[in-house]
Amino acid sequence: MRKKAMHEMLTLEQALAQNLSDAAPEVAAALIDTIGTIAQACARISDLAGQGMLAGAHGLADSANSQGEAQKKLDVLSDELMSHHLNGCSHVAGWASEEHECHLLSKQHARKGRYLVVYDPLDGSSNIEANISIGTIFSVLPHVYSGMLPTDSSYMQPGHEQLAAGYVLYGPATIMVLSCRRGVLMFTLDKRSGGEGRPARWLLTQEAVQIPAQTKEFAINASNQRFWEKPVQRYIAECVAGENGPRMKDFNMRWVASMVAEVHRIMTRGGVFMYPRDTREPRKPGRLRLMYEAAPMAMLIEQAGGRAVNGTSELLDLIPDTLHQRVPVILGSREEIDRIVSYHADPHENVSWQLFKTRSLFVQPQA
Repeated sequence: MRKKAMHEMLTLEQALAQNLSDAAPEVAAALIDTIGTIAQACARISDLAGQGMLAGAHGLADSANSQGEAQKKLDVLSDELMSHHLNGCSHVAGWASEEHECHLLSKQHARKGRYLVVYDPLDGSSNIEANISIGTIFSVLPHVYSGMLPTDSSYMQPGHEQLAAGYVLYGPATIMVLSCRRGVLMFTLDKRSGGEGRPARWLLTQEAVQIPAQTKEFAINASNQRFWEKPVQRYIAECVAGENGPRMKDFNMRWVASMVAEVHRIMTRGGVFMYPRDTREPRKPGRLRLMYEAAPMAMLIEQAGGRAVNGTSELLDLIPDTLHQRVPVILGSREEIDRIVSYHADPHENVSWQLFKTRSLFVQPQA
């Protein structure tokens, strides 16, 4: 098939107009404008990230986020850019960010705006100085109490209520992966566009994105192995055992420590991403934020034919208790996730493939 020349590619706005052709015109227009606003903020973040130390955005910001974690300068700048753009969008009543303890209200549109936006302005910020891919995750929710000021409870919606979800990957290319519950679209930022008051241009480079149902690749932070529950111990042990184990095939392991990068790899070639429940801190059953990370990614994964769970339940069915609630996350190629869920269904079964017994993941016992 002939590749499309750049002038033949649909812009973000054109592609969304086609994708939302079954929606009421005023609804489609409002959602397109809201997503376009987020896209312009992400184009600015991409520019900052691409300049690296030249933009003075490296290093710590002498502040902490809502969870008490040290913020990077680029975390703060990215959050400010996103907040500034959302405040200017007439369709957004309010927004909530990983970087703030409380949600924020639009100065002009808090009562009449039809949408709420939640976002992680810079996922994987520990990788900034290492020049490894980082990203932004976002979700658009309905403001169900239109005419009233949004409150924390306005955001407490299960993931399947999302109207749109996406992420932007800041890598060699800047790529937006987006779903409005009508499949998954992939856009690439034309970095030669924008400037002098002109909006940056996003071009549709792939549509109807589908994740292979089968895979031989998984991503997990193996340093937490000793804290995993039995179902995860069993699954990873079987993968690592390779062709000599019960799976009878070799697997590759990956770990970037940036959820956007991990999920994008799955979007392009399949795989499994796991940040499972562990026993390291029993009061904290998960590490990733439900509203800013898990739910948006779950929607994208499922729209692309994959599956996303916390081990026993579908992530999109979970109703948040708080803005910053954390959950376990297991997502990716459907057949592998189905297998992991089946292991969780009987966590007390006799596990014959205990992970490395008392050995570590990589160090062989000495003779």
